[in-house]
Amino acid sequence: MKIIEYSHISGPKLLQPNIINDERGYFFESYNKETFHNLGIKDVFIQNNQSCSNKGVIRGLHFQIPPFAQAKLVRVIKGAVLDVAVDIRKDSPTYGQHISVELSERNQLLFYIPVGFAHGFAALEEQTVFTYLCSNIYHKDSERIILFNDKNLNIHWQIENPVVSEKDRKAIRFKDFNSPF
Repeated sequence: MKIIEYSHISGPKLLQPNIINDERGYFFESYNKETFHNLGIKDVFIQNNQSCSNKGVIRGLHFQIPPFAQAKLVRVIKGAVLDVAVDIRKDSPTYGQHISVELSERNQLLFYIPVGFAHGFAALEEQTVFTYLCSNIYHKDSERIILFNDKNLNIHWQIENPVVSEKDRKAIRFKDFNSPF
């Protein structure tokens, strides 16, 4: 597993697995607790979620507040997404800045998003299957959402007319957000 750290925001990591290809297809290890621990990712993942989204769907920007805060390890099984992590750690020098990366079935990259980041993605292809491991259980009362298209965040989602859920459209603006991290 090769790790790619971002120089402008500390915490999130892009991971490139060692893929074994042969005449049968391919194989790779998408998660191994010991390997990730050796890479500095100490979270233990206890829940696995999967979604299927049509092209143009944006989900996010979601996170959970303590004590149900979650780190996530995300990847695409089918299709492609623009994946976004926004730094919501109030004492961070990069507070309010984001990282965006394309994850796809072709590049097989994994994206680690630690606690203290809001997360969202835009489906770039039809029937995109997205999976994410979480370090804590889903707790509805602890879920929070920051408005995906908030101008203060300046995220270019690569989607002209996004399909967004009602709760994501009614999310809080970043300037009105009070970070618990």
